[in-house]
Amino acid sequence: MVLGLNTCHMSYLLMEYEISSSLRSPGRGGFSILSQSKQDEALSSSCSPPHLRTKLPELKPQVSRMAEPKPPTPTPGDTYKGWLFKWTNYIKGYQRRWFVLSNGLLSYYRTQAEMGHTCRGTINLATANIVVEDSCNFVISNGGAQTYHLKANSEVERQRWITALELAKAKAVHMQAESDDSGDECPAVPPTSGQGGGARNSEIQSTLRTLSSKVEDLSTCNDLIVKHGSALQRSLSELEGIRVGGDMGEKFRQVTERATLFRITSNAMINACRDFLSLAQTHSKRWQKALQTERDQRIRLEETLEQLAKQHNHLERAFRGPAELFSSHSSCLLGASGKGDASDEDEENEFFDAMEDPAEFITIPADPKYHRLFTVFPFSILICGCWFTPLELEPVRQRRTRIPDKPNYYLNLWSIMKNCIGKELSKIPMPVNFNEPLSMLQRLSEDLEYFELLDKGAKCQSSLEQMCYVAAFTVSSYSTTVHRTGKPFNPLLGETFELDRLRDCGYRSLCEQVSHHPPAAAHHAISEKGWTLRQEITLASKFRGKYLSIMPLGSIQCIFDKSENHYSWKKVTTTVHNIIVGKLWIDQSGEIDVINHKTGDRCHLKFAPYSYFSRDVPRKVTGVVTDKDGKAHYVLSGTWDEKMEFSRIMQSSKGENGTEGKQRTVYQTLKAKEIWRKNPLPEGAENMYFFSSLALTLNESEDGVAPTDSRRRPDQRLMEDGRWDEANAEKQRLEEKQRTTRREREREAVKAASSPEEGTHSDNYQALWFEKIDDPVSGETLHVYKGGYWEAKDQGSWDMCPDIF
Repeated sequence: MVLGLNTCHMSYLLMEYEISSSLRSPGRGGFSILSQSKQDEALSSSCSPPHLRTKLPELKPQVSRMAEPKPPTPTPGDTYKGWLFKWTNYIKGYQRRWFVLSNGLLSYYRTQAEMGHTCRGTINLATANIVVEDSCNFVISNGGAQTYHLKANSEVERQRWITALELAKAKAVHMQAESDDSGDECPAVPPTSGQGGGARNSEIQSTLRTLSSKVEDLSTCNDLIVKHGSALQRSLSELEGIRVGGDMGEKFRQVTERATLFRITSNAMINACRDFLSLAQTHSKRWQKALQTERDQRIRLEETLEQLAKQHNHLERAFRGPAELFSSHSSCLLGASGKGDASDEDEENEFFDAMEDPAEFITIPADPKYHRLFTVFPFSILICGCWFTPLELEPVRQRRTRIPDKPNYYLNLWSIMKNCIGKELSKIPMPVNFNEPLSMLQRLSEDLEYFELLDKGAKCQSSLEQMCYVAAFTVSSYSTTVHRTGKPFNPLLGETFELDRLRDCGYRSLCEQVSHHPPAAAHHAISEKGWTLRQEITLASKFRGKYLSIMPLGSIQCIFDKSENHYSWKKVTTTVHNIIVGKLWIDQSGEIDVINHKTGDRCHLKFAPYSYFSRDVPRKVTGVVTDKDGKAHYVLSGTWDEKMEFSRIMQSSKGENGTEGKQRTVYQTLKAKEIWRKNPLPEGAENMYFFSSLALTLNESEDGVAPTDSRRRPDQRLMEDGRWDEANAEKQRLEEKQRTTRREREREAVKAASSPEEGTHSDNYQALWFEKIDDPVSGETLHVYKGGYWEAKDQGSWDMCPDIF
C-alpha cells in the first residue's frame, strides 16, 4: 500500500514538474502561460489518491502562481525584482515593498514608480549576513547598522530570493576581493606590442574576468544544489517510512516544495554552465589565432634583434677605427650640422645603420626627464658608408609645486579702509598684508590656465561649436578667483611679465602695464595651435563699506588663424563681500556677450549673483549660442568655479510666462556634454594663498627675462619669502620712485610744448612693447603687441628697458 502510494505520488510530482517546466519558455526570462482549464485538466488526470484529489483546490493556487509572469530564475549577473513584505514597526507590522537586487546591492521602494527617483534603503550584500527564520521569513543584516526582516508569499518565493541573494553575495564578495588584490597582482596576459596590442590585451583580460566570474557562479550553484538535494533526499527518505495518516499531506507538500527548490537551483546551474560553455567556445578559436600571431611576432622580433646586434657590432668597428679615417673622409658627411667626434665621450649616444626598407623608422623613448619622444629616421647622416643620427634632447624645466606658507599676520582692515569709502582703490596705499605674492600682470596671465579650450576651438569646423569653446574659456578664467581673496600687487608703469610655455603647451604670452592712471595692462598671447589672444584690462574699483566692487572696463579678443574668426567680449563685475565683519568671499555677476565679428554669431552668458533666497545653484552660469539671424543652436550651463556643459538645441518653442511676465523660451536639446572642468588645487593650497598649479610657478625665478619682469620686483619677492615688514618698506620706496618719475615726465612734456597752457600737465608715456590702435574689426581702441620682445630676449639685449625697480 505504501509502495503504491509512493509510486502514485511520484507520478504526481513528475506531472507537476512537467506543468511548471512547460510554463517557462526555452529562452531565459520568457514564459508561455497555460490556460486555467489546461492546468485543471492536467491535475485531474493525475494518478493521485482520492484523499489527495480533495486537496487539489489547495494546490491549484500554487500552480497558478507558478503560471503567472514572474521574475526569471535568478542567474548570475541578472537583476532580480519583486514584491516582499518588510517589517516596519509594531504598529504597522509588515508592509508590502518593491525590492530590486542589482550589482550586489539590495534596494527597496514603496512602489515600482519610485524606482526612478526615491530609494527607501539599500544594503550591500558583500558584507551582509542572510539568515532564514522559517518557511517564508528571512533576515538580511550587515552587522547592526542595517537589518531587514522580510517575508515572502510562499516558501518557494522565499527560496527564489534566497538563491538570488546568495548568488549576488558570492559575486559581490569575489569582485571586492579582486578589487583589493588588483594592485598587487600582475596581469595574467603580458601586454602585446603594436597598435592593437592594448585593445587586444584589454579584451582578453575582460574575457578572463567574465569566465572567472562564471566559474564562481558555478561553484555557488553547486553548493546550493548540494544543499537542496540533501534536503530533498531527507524528505524522500521520511516519505518512505511514514504511514497513511493525517500527516501524509503535509509530507507530500514538503517534498513538492523541496523538489521545486531543487529544480530552481538546478536551472540556475544549467544556465551558468550554458553561459560558460558558450563563452569558452566563442573565444577558443580567437585565442588560438591570437596565440599564433604572438608566436609569429616573437620570431620576427628575434630576427630583428639579431640584425640590430650585427649592426651594432659594425658601428663599433667603424667608430673605433683609426682617427685619420674620419679626417680623410670628412667630405662624405651628409646632413650633419656640426663636426663629428669619435671620442669615447659619445658612447652613450645610440646610432643605427640604414634599414633596407626606407619606409621604416625607429622610435627611441627618451629619458623621463625629456618631455617628448623623438623619432629617429635611418637616412639622416652618412659617415663613410655608416648611417647614424645624433640625438640632441633638451630637458624640460621642472616647475616648482610649493611656495613658502602664508604667515599668520593680523591687521585691522577697517582701520585702513574707513577713511577710503568711495575712493578709487588704486589710489589707496595698501600694505602687503592684504596682497598675494603675484602682480596683476601675473593674474592676467592666469587666464591661460585652460588654454586647451582654445586649442580645441582651433580644430572646430563649425563656427558655432567653436563659439562654445570660446565661451567656456571665458568662464574658466574666473575659476581661480573663488578662494583668492588676496589683492594682487598693482604693477608699476612699464612693468612686464612673460609666460613662455612654448615647449610645454605650445604658447607664450607677454603682459605690460601701459598706463598708471587709469591703471591699464595689455596682454598678448600666441599659440602654435593657431590662435591669438589679446586683451587690455582697465580696472575701476569702489569700496562701498560692506563690500568691494571691481569693474573691468577693457576688452578681450581672440583670433583663430585658420578660420579667421574674430571674437571679442568683456569681463563681468567681481564683488568681495564681508569686508568689515565675517569671512571674505567672492562673487561674479553680470552678463557677457561673446561676438564673432566675422560670422555674426553670438553667445550671451549670464553670471547669476548669489542670493540667500535663490533656489539656483550658487555661482551659476548659463548661456545661449545664436547665429546672425538669432536662431539658437547651443545651450551652455554650469558654474564658474567647477565645470561647464553644452547641449545642441534640436527645437525651441515659447513656454509659460516667467516671474517678470516675460515669455520663456523652451529648448529641446540633446544630452549635455562636459566641455570644461576645473583642475583640482594642489595639496596644501589653503596655506599657499589658494594658488593653482599654474599660479605657483608664475613668480618662480627665471633667467633671461626682462629687467622689468614682475619676478624681479623686490617687494613681491620679499612678501613671498614671508618677510612682510621688509616688503612693506620696499613697496613704499617703489611707489615713491614711480611718483617721482611721473612728475619728471610731466615737467619734460610741459617744456617740450611750444605754448603750454597754464595748469596743463600731460603725460606723454609710450608703452615699450605695445602700441595703441583702433581695431578695424571690433571698432575698439586698445593696445596691441608691436613685436620685438622675444627677439630682444634671444639676443639678451635689454638696453631699452626703463629702470623701475
